[in-house]
Amino acid sequence: MTTDLTSLLFPALGAADEAAAAIPAGRLIPAALLGIAVIVLLITKFKIHPFLGLTLGSLTVGAVAGVQMSAVVESFTKGFGSTAAGVGTLIALGAMFGKLLADSGGADEIVDTLIGRSSPRTLPWAMAGVGALIGLPMFFEIGLVLLMPVIFLVARRAQISIVKVGIPALAGLSAMHGLVPPHPGPLVAIDALKANLGITLGLGVLVALPTIAVAGPLFARVAGRWVDVPAPHLFDADGTDGSDGGDDEGRETRSRRPSFGTTLFAVLTPVVLMMGKALADIFAAEDTAVRTVLDFIGTPIIALLIAVLVGMATLGRGAGMGMKEMSKSLEASLPPIAGILLIVAAGGGFKQTLVDTGIGELVADWVRTSGISVLLLAWVVAVLIRLATGSATVATVTASGILAPLAAGMPAAEVSLLVLAIGAGSVFFSHVNDAGFWLVKEYFGLSVGQTIKSWSAMETLLSVTGLVVVLLVGLVV
Repeated sequence: MTTDLTSLLFPALGAADEAAAAIPAGRLIPAALLGIAVIVLLITKFKIHPFLGLTLGSLTVGAVAGVQMSAVVESFTKGFGSTAAGVGTLIALGAMFGKLLADSGGADEIVDTLIGRSSPRTLPWAMAGVGALIGLPMFFEIGLVLLMPVIFLVARRAQISIVKVGIPALAGLSAMHGLVPPHPGPLVAIDALKANLGITLGLGVLVALPTIAVAGPLFARVAGRWVDVPAPHLFDADGTDGSDGGDDEGRETRSRRPSFGTTLFAVLTPVVLMMGKALADIFAAEDTAVRTVLDFIGTPIIALLIAVLVGMATLGRGAGMGMKEMSKSLEASLPPIAGILLIVAAGGGFKQTLVDTGIGELVADWVRTSGISVLLLAWVVAVLIRLATGSATVATVTASGILAPLAAGMPAAEVSLLVLAIGAGSVFFSHVNDAGFWLVKEYFGLSVGQTIKSWSAMETLLSVTGLVVVLLVGLVV
């Protein structure tokens, strides 16, 4: 007897077995393919916002599958609401912490400390470390903008191509974005596949480290020969960055910033709390005080909430920020992520539509009997959607929805590896339909060809290396 999953998630359709039996299998696959095609076409061809694309794609799936449209709407809104309630809160807290890290000067302190202690030989490795550390609590775009002045300055001081120091930093940022929570993509995949966040976090860091090493410092040696471009004078001290001088003046008036140790403590606080919960779930007996406390403070929402409060007490106070200034910083962190929240929540709605129509279970049954590696399939699905839409987040949420039924009954470690395989596929070959492609091109002052030979090639190597490491880890867990 199969698990009556959709009766719990989709009451408008009645019992799960009855709903699945009412829809011929021959209509489910075309419905899924057409729904994905609609999303891809609307985003790439007509430049429709991904939120609208995912919404219309969900309606398309239900219509082609022959489900009553009122039931499709109910399914979509249920998935939208549950995703926004869970993942949306985490994204908001992560954005608050990242903004506080930047405004307090803590991010600058991390950068200056690591770079100041590096020799020319170890400089690319230090830049990879900076990118990974800054990328842990921050969105990719925010981390990229924050690191640009440092990348330019380091490249000019070392008198080397900006690619040799920029690629390692970008590899650190991108790997964290695709593989490690609390970034939106991994969080959505964790929620959709019901993965253990602590295990996924630990395995994500384990996979990310060798992946960053290969796609970052090691690849930068080759990319630096392919693209030998000096750093542009975009952030010179004389103000040629085009700003009005307000930010620079504000930085000069700040007399201090938090120390490296304090900043590192604040950045690692949520990681330690979530890892503590994962270890407690494995080693601590149930109903003990230690297990209860660690389970509570290691819950993602509580861990990130504690991180924000710790950041206010350490980063904010360490920089001499008053409560009014800290409140202004936290408030300013939320408007830029509104679009991300809508995309992620709509992705949850699309996922729920796939689950409730029975498409996901049909794909899961096919994979179970095909002998194809689930991890490889997850990576391929994410790669195809990434290539079509240019969005790592859309690729992650869509692939997670398609593959969600496969996670049922899998061991916790394998489910976490499934999340990481999807994350690795979501960053494959950034090209002209990806906003990050143009961001890197314009900041680095590269041509389209040079950007493909450096940034796009790095993203591809990052994705493939991530998959290889995931498959290797899968052999021993």
